[in-house]
Amino acid sequence: MGVLNAVGTVLAMVVFFGIVWWAFSPGRKKANEEAANLPFDLPDEGKPSEQSKNGEVK
Repeated sequence: MGVLNAVGTVLAMVVFFGIVWWAFSPGRKKANEEAANLPFDLPDEGKPSEQSKNGEVK
């Protein structure tokens, strides 16, 4: 039973470090920067100047 736990732990660590390596790899730098700036690309809420008469956002 202990060997099975050890194998499962090692496998989980390999998967974890693989995901971390993939997420921070140089090829994903642009995608990460775009995702980080998404909240700033949204229009501000509640501005009456950006809404037309029927309530749609321009």
